[in-house]
Amino acid sequence: MSTPPASGDTLRTEYPFTLPRGYVDTEGRVHREGLIRLATARDEIAPQTDPKVQQNPAYLTVQLLARTVTRIGGVTQVGPETIENLFASDLAFLQDLYRRINQQGHTEAQIACPACSHEFLVDVAGEAAGES
Repeated sequence: MSTPPASGDTLRTEYPFTLPRGYVDTEGRVHREGLIRLATARDEIAPQTDPKVQQNPAYLTVQLLARTVTRIGGVTQVGPETIENLFASDLAFLQDLYRRINQQGHTEAQIACPACSHEFLVDVAGEAAGES
């Protein structure tokens, strides 16, 4: 029999992020702030039957992000077309963020200062801008 979580323990399911470059919509507006949620088993399984994924396994990333990114700026209907139109650096950023939150359970990375070698944690999702 499992014990209930201690008082105050909650499962974090959504993570804010800031894209390095930003999504440019059809009207030329740039959107950088967004939200990504934890993936479910269905999120990981359903895209496997998509013909685009079967023809090109790399397209799985597009499908996974389209299912789990819930907002980019004012864009609340994030689909494969939105993800396809991200700059490569933003796609790579979201791939890393997806991996971090779904496999490691956090958005932090251990960083070392190149000048003094001091190590510290950085929130790669961009939540704590200006903090070190």
